[in-house]
Parts: sequence; structure tokens; C-alpha cells
Amino acid sequence: MTFDRRQFIAGSAALAGAASLPGCATMPSRRTGFVARDGMALTRGGAPYRIVGANMWYAAWLGADAPYGNRARLIRELDRMQALGINNLRIMASGEEGPLNNSIKPGFTRPDGTPNPALFEGLDFAMAEIGKRGMTAVLVLSNFWEWSGGLQTLLWRATGDYMDMGDPDHPWPAFADATAEFYANEDAVALYNTHLRRMVTRTNSITGTRYADDPAMMSWQHANEPRPGGSDAAIARNAAAYYGWIDSTAALIRSLDPNHLVSLGQEGTQATNGSEEIVLRAHRDIDYLTAHIWPLNWGWVTGDDLPGTWPVAEANTRAYLAAHQRMAGTLGKPMLVEEFGFPRDEESYDPDSSIRFREQFYNVIYDAVEASWQAGGPLMGSNFWAWNGEARAAHPDARFRDGDLAYMGDPPHEPQGWYGNFDSDDVLLVLIRVHAQAGGLG
Repeated sequence: MTFDRRQFIAGSAALAGAASLPGCATMPSRRTGFVARDGMALTRGGAPYRIVGANMWYAAWLGADAPYGNRARLIRELDRMQALGINNLRIMASGEEGPLNNSIKPGFTRPDGTPNPALFEGLDFAMAEIGKRGMTAVLVLSNFWEWSGGLQTLLWRATGDYMDMGDPDHPWPAFADATAEFYANEDAVALYNTHLRRMVTRTNSITGTRYADDPAMMSWQHANEPRPGGSDAAIARNAAAYYGWIDSTAALIRSLDPNHLVSLGQEGTQATNGSEEIVLRAHRDIDYLTAHIWPLNWGWVTGDDLPGTWPVAEANTRAYLAAHQRMAGTLGKPMLVEEFGFPRDEESYDPDSSIRFREQFYNVIYDAVEASWQAGGPLMGSNFWAWNGEARAAHPDARFRDGDLAYMGDPPHEPQGWYGNFDSDDVLLVLIRVHAQAGGLG
């Protein structure tokens, strides 16, 4: 069924608050209900699997049976998203405690690398609830950025040295160049692999099902936005180690879990200083291509002049989508826009502020996805960044402080309410619901 999303939204906004193998080979479904790859399509149960998704990095934190957990809220948020037709969540299955500024605490692993059982069990609870609702999850095994500890923290554990993102003594791209040294550091990679094995071989303490046997799992993901570096020189220097880590990690995951897809989590050409060659090579042994789109962060718009700069952002977004769909076609693999974010009008953080330009941005993404669905193209869906739901900033400056428990899609190092969608964003929630209906969901 074809929907006129804009016409439907105009009359419905008031209702919202109520509510692999190497190369181009196909990854067959080992068991009923598992998401698989069939050429450029994702499938589940023999039918195309269209993704209408959200990012919810903090699901394990809410799911923890600990002072910082809130299982009742997690259930409410999952119910809200299910009612919208959202069928896939991208979740952090890692968090490395260490000395970096702005990193979330607690983590899945303590500074000495020992596991924190409460967060593993929190993820168990989240996965059990996701499975009850027929939804699936992408589980992310580390992070290029500092807000969950990530690869820089693993380097610190291995070497004793670290660099903070935003350190005035080390301006961009120093942090990205330093973090990309991870791929060639055997000790740091060994620490990463220890967590990977612990996670991939885990048995869910709630359901008694091995993660490797759980159809609620869609994909294991190497890391959030792993880059080969920030500067051209670092990218060239790290390329071989970068590819080696990608390929060996994919092989390790598949050796432990042959049932699930493997994804990289890369932003696309923004992560490679424009190189399509690096993107294509990086995804050689990966099941599907990913793209992330951040017009404000990338300088395509300015927050205090969204009306004046929106046309450039729109044009660049369309071009980025087209380029990555073309690369997915070259690879013969599916593609997901697994992160896309846009600020509220006037770059406000207030849940009551307008989001007219965010709605326009989402329409550009959703139009491209729906066109691909109709044409049988590689773009199988998207995951917006991110779900805030009922959370609200605890402080007037919208900044997260240690001890705050109202987790939302905006990570602790960012203003709370910058990019995430609240349960009160009525028009946008209807937009998401109608998109889901266009995909046969919800």
C-alpha cells in the first residue's frame, strides 16, 4: 500500500501521544526467524525484512537490576516503539570504563577489564523483552568514540597512555588518529576479542537461550563508527591494519556464531575522508553496508540558520544516500542508514520546541528508503538517532552529570535533547508510524 505521509500526518498528529560469507555470497538463514541476507535483500522467514528502526544505546543500562536500572521504563519505551511499528533497535553491548572524560559509567567492563555482571544481565533483560515483541537488535561490541570508553580505553589498558576527545592540546584530527592505532596493537585487540568472545558465546540469564541461537538478534557489529583515522596520512598508514582487524573480527564472530549477520558500523565515506575504495574494501567480508548521516556535525547546516542552510543539507543528504546505494549495488549487498540525526529548530534542547526541519530531514531519508523498497533496491531501512522517550534533562543547562539516571538517546557527553526524539514529538512520531505502515509494519 502506498501512503502520502505528509497528508496523513496533517490529520493525525494528535493521535501520536497515545501510542555472511565473504564477497557477495548470500548468508543463508540457519533457522526459522533469523534475519538473513539474500543478495541485496535482508530476509526473515523467507520474506523481505524491512527495517524501521531506532538507536537505543542505553537499553542494557535500563535493563540492569541495579540502582541505575529502570526495567519498568524500558518496558514502557519498548511498548511505545512497538506501537509505532519500530522493529529494530541498535544497542550498545559494550562499555569500557577508564580515565577518559565523558565516558559513561558504569561500563560492561571495569577499568581492569573485569566484567560487570549487572550490565550483561541488563542486556539479557532487554533482549528478552525485544524478543517478546518480535523485534530484532543490532548489538555493538565497542566504540570509536569516547562516550562509552571504546577503543581508546582499550589502548589505555594495553599501553597506559590515552588521549581525550576535545583535548585543546590535541585538536582534531589527533583523537581519531590516536584511536586508529588500536587496529595494529595486538594487546588492545586481544582485550577487544576477550569481550567479543564473552558476549557472543553468552547464554541469556533471563531466557536460557544462547545469544548465538536467539532470533531476536539481527547482527553483531564490530564497533560504533570505526574509522581508519582522521587525517589522510593516518588513514594511509593504518589501512592494512584496519582491513585486517575488520576481516579477522568478522571471521572470529562467525566461528562462534554462524547464525547471525556481521556488520561493521562504519559511517561511510565520511569515515574515510571521501574514499569509496576504502568503504568497498572494508565491507568485503561484511554482510551489509551501513551509512550514517549527520548534517549539523558535518557542517552541512548551521544550528542558528536552519532555514538558510537546509537546501545544502538536503542536497548533500540525497547525494550521500545515492552514493552509498550505488556502492551497495557494487558489493551486491544490502544497506542500512543505521544512524541519522538532525537538531531541533534553532538548535533547542527543549522537548516543547518545534522540529520542522528535523521532520523534513526524516522525510528525505524515509522517501529514499520507500523508493528502494518499491524498486527492490539495496536500501532496506534505517535507524534514527535516537529514542529519548519519556526521559527529560535533569538540569536547566541540559547537561548530563554523574549520577543522573534519565538516560536518553543523546549520550552523556552531548546536550540532553539535542538529537533524540521524545514521546511528546507528536508529528514526528506519526511520521515514523506512517513510514512503518508503508513498509507493511505496524
